[in-house]
Amino acid sequence: MMRVLALCVLVSPAAAMEFPAPVTDGDYRVTDPAKVALGRLLFWDPILSGNRNISCGTCHHPRFGTGDGLSLGLGEGGAGLGPERAVDPENPPEDRIPRNAPALWNLGAHEFTVMFHDGRIEETEAGLRTPMGPEMVEGFDTLLSAQTMFPVLSADEMAGHYSENEIAQAVRQGFITGPDGAWEKLSARVRAIPEYVEMWEAAFPGDDTLDFTDISDAIAQFVEHEWRSDTSPFDAWLRGEGELPPRALEGLELFYGALDCASCHSGPFQTDHGFHVTGQPQLGPGKAAAFERHTRDDGRFRVTGAEADRYAFRTPSLRNVTETGPWGHAGAYANLRQFLAAHAAPRAALRDYARDVALPDFDAEDWTVMDDPAQVQDIAARISGPDRGLTEEEITALMAFLETLRDAEALSGRLGTPRSVPSGLPVDLE
Repeated sequence: MMRVLALCVLVSPAAAMEFPAPVTDGDYRVTDPAKVALGRLLFWDPILSGNRNISCGTCHHPRFGTGDGLSLGLGEGGAGLGPERAVDPENPPEDRIPRNAPALWNLGAHEFTVMFHDGRIEETEAGLRTPMGPEMVEGFDTLLSAQTMFPVLSADEMAGHYSENEIAQAVRQGFITGPDGAWEKLSARVRAIPEYVEMWEAAFPGDDTLDFTDISDAIAQFVEHEWRSDTSPFDAWLRGEGELPPRALEGLELFYGALDCASCHSGPFQTDHGFHVTGQPQLGPGKAAAFERHTRDDGRFRVTGAEADRYAFRTPSLRNVTETGPWGHAGAYANLRQFLAAHAAPRAALRDYARDVALPDFDAEDWTVMDDPAQVQDIAARISGPDRGLTEEEITALMAFLETLRDAEALSGRLGTPRSVPSGLPVDLE
């Protein structure tokens, strides 16, 4: 049942809008405490990276809203944490990660059946679909669990490069599954640690072998438990348990009314899970075949092959959005106010983009697309709807509303970051 608010004080006695129903436990999958406990340690343990130097938490850190605080991430070949993470001069990466690290909020909710900026993995009536084929998703409990296969196999994210370790070598040779595959090599590392074996036996009773799908299932359940976010001021307001400040109500009226933001940012988590061409600036190496570098990112088109999907990217959830910058699929905006203005008038923003990114030390080749007027015009031509200039007052009101989606309890994490992990490797605490 949608809550209906007559916004008499905001617009007129006749004005009314509909809002999402309050989030309930039924909107989420149930998690197993034993799996969550195991997944928590594995999430933070660098043992799952080829060179034992990067954990899931390196690029999905609660300090940065479960992102990495960078426009485009630096996995293998980077040093440091958050915006201070930079290229390691003694082991530089081949390239940056081509898309902004997505936040992890509410991925245990049933409605999250599509993942990644281009939706290349999804849950369908026929089962899980990924670019790696049906045989690669056997044994994974959920779509979120299957998602974990990608970072550990990526040279630029966690695997490292061919000459550096046995995981990267297996990936390079195409050995993913099977006794000589990358997954088995990672699982063997975990099986060699008695504390992990003991926790696995408690989490997966009756299972005969600790394998990669157990590791990924546990990590997925931890993510689902740790970063559930439904205790924000907006949630309390939906439940009739609190009031929102006047300026936030003005922003809410714009969001659900005049600006029609909710046509895409709909539902309880402010996403329609669809794909739209919003004209975001493109920077960095782009997303293309392994032999292509510094090219454009065609977005959803790479998945569907449909021309209408060229430059279309998934609508992100707005939960804790004030904490998840930089914003955009390539992290083109380090300032949320600037992002809102650009998002409302994307053609003008593309034309006038000032390259105000979180990391100012991008190489010249990272601007390949933005330096090509024809490519910029092609992106702009595919945007639907008119540009609408927002006033400073409107942006301030929208910011006030988005602040009500900030969930202080969720941001601190339910279990928090462990001080140590069973491998003995260092944890990215700060």
